[in-house]
Amino acid sequence: MTNHLRLALLTSTCLCAAAPLLAQDGAEGFLGTLTLGESKRAVQTETATPVTVIDEEELRDRQAGSVAELLVTVPSVALVNGDTAQGSGISIRGFGSNSTFGTDQKVLIQVDGATRGAEELYRIGTQLFTDPFLFREVEVLRGTVGSFEYGSGVVGGVVRLETIDPEDVTGGETGLALRQTVEFQTNGNGVTTSTIGAWQVNEDLGFMFNYVDRSLGFPEDGNGDVINPGRDRVDDPSWLIKGKYRFGDDKAHSLEASFQETQSSQFDVPYDSFGNLTFFGNVDREIESKTTILSYGYNPLNDLVDLSLQYSHVDEVITQAAVSCPGSPPAPTSICSDLLDADHEYETTTLTLKNTAFFQTGALVHDLTTGIEYINRERVNAFAAPGGEDERWAFFAVNEIDIGEAWTVTPAIRYESSTVRGDTAPNDGTFSKDALMGGLSLRYAFGNGFAVFGSAAYTEVMPIIDDLEFPGRVTRSEKSRSYEVGFSYERRGALRAGDQLALKVNYFDSELWDVNSFVDATAAQNPLEEIRTEGVEIEASYAMENGFYIDLNATLAEGEEVTQAGLVSDWRNQAADNLRLTVGKVFNDIYDLSWEVVSADAITVNGARDAGYTAHNLRATIAPKGKGVWENTEFRVGIDNVFDEQFTPNLATRPAVGRNFKFTLAKTF
Repeated sequence: MTNHLRLALLTSTCLCAAAPLLAQDGAEGFLGTLTLGESKRAVQTETATPVTVIDEEELRDRQAGSVAELLVTVPSVALVNGDTAQGSGISIRGFGSNSTFGTDQKVLIQVDGATRGAEELYRIGTQLFTDPFLFREVEVLRGTVGSFEYGSGVVGGVVRLETIDPEDVTGGETGLALRQTVEFQTNGNGVTTSTIGAWQVNEDLGFMFNYVDRSLGFPEDGNGDVINPGRDRVDDPSWLIKGKYRFGDDKAHSLEASFQETQSSQFDVPYDSFGNLTFFGNVDREIESKTTILSYGYNPLNDLVDLSLQYSHVDEVITQAAVSCPGSPPAPTSICSDLLDADHEYETTTLTLKNTAFFQTGALVHDLTTGIEYINRERVNAFAAPGGEDERWAFFAVNEIDIGEAWTVTPAIRYESSTVRGDTAPNDGTFSKDALMGGLSLRYAFGNGFAVFGSAAYTEVMPIIDDLEFPGRVTRSEKSRSYEVGFSYERRGALRAGDQLALKVNYFDSELWDVNSFVDATAAQNPLEEIRTEGVEIEASYAMENGFYIDLNATLAEGEEVTQAGLVSDWRNQAADNLRLTVGKVFNDIYDLSWEVVSADAITVNGARDAGYTAHNLRATIAPKGKGVWENTEFRVGIDNVFDEQFTPNLATRPAVGRNFKFTLAKTF
């Protein structure tokens, strides 16, 4: 363990001991297990799960150009690039996307409960292709312990996104509503428009339509150089249509349907969308992602029944045509042209039935969620990407048990059975695998705002369609165990009357073995066997009655990889230690001004050193109140990278965007 990690743990321990001294004597100031959200971001102190929620207000204030840019504000989340959807990806605790593959299957992404994300498509894959204007909330669960309701093989974490609902626009009032948003940015001459129309027919029936068009030229870095001159201009339209209906006695029944689509077209651009390798040549590439969701809910006046049945279908298509193929080594012309002309399509169908029951057995109060899930993923055959089918059945149960006022015990299990079938020789075999996974978390609240928690979890990364090319991979799964321990503290009136303080510190230690999803040029001679990571995540918020607030989050982590020959080295995908601090003030509930500092430490991984950096961002939101022309109008002004710093985050393949002025005007009619 490095000195700075020891220092972080020592500091956390000191904070733990000092926290009660900040509060008033006695427990009269304790609010219970609340989410304190008067600052920019709430700290989730009421749960042992390491989770961060970005609500709609913060989502809009950040003026992010991609969903990935939103997520980088969460502890332990790093980006492989991020200013555009193509050639970028999300890494959590060192897993997820990397500069070779779009995803390593250890970070799960869901949109309204529908699983999204590419397979390991070499150099062109992306985990999430959509637009941030479509969403109302983003939740990031870090690590394994909170993942068993959503999927298997989650080592890095789960990203859950919720799209905008009709009542978010109408406020639940009957009638029509229109929200128009226009956003401009100076670096790259970007223009984004979002048009949302909603019709609340009555209190039980509502519809909405959201169309987003995002255009972006060629952003420059801090030195004034175009960051990715090989790519085309961005012109990515996205749209969402949704309907919700409640009916029956006590409105216990509900139906919801939605369809969303995002498109992107780029011409004469490098095949390698990460921007590293140019010898492959250039392609015309079109990407289309469609998600269809149908769901039924039944929630009568019965604590034992809160039933949902959801069907989702995700269709993601990457169409390519070779424009140029140099044919220089190491890519002969024949291989290069086949690779560049390959089209990729994968469809994921999921059917999930689950129920949440609330009941009591003696002194134990249960909040039990059980479910059964069917997942089917199909992919067409393409060069260097075998076609096939991945069919899975799963059962899961998560029981949050409250014992008195202090203890919360949450056991969770997931059983999953997988069958992978190839549809083209020589990758036309059938391979089956099943696994029982689970975890346990404990939380103890002392009654004075202070709580401690810990967890242990085990999961398996099941074989995927890509593994058909490697028989050794299909016959076994990767295994992972993780341990976590931490504390939280929350208090109203901590330092002065009316203020609010929330703090959460979490230490994690994880191990992944039987590794088969990370390869390089020497993998055949000395493949990886084990990956070990550990770190500390800190989240804190402080808000005063006069509108002043402070938000802070930080990550200190390290990792190592071990080959089958026993050679130990730095974990190649480890993100640098980082800190994000926001200081702001809300004036008269109308003006919100904030200053954000983002800092990352230098990191050396296997002899390659990435320099650290510090960047500053300024934001201002103006939301006039009252009647008149400015009613329901919001102005947002932001300056990212105020001092035009030149830097490249350590997992990225391209420099960060230089100084960028952003202006947003939104009005609801």
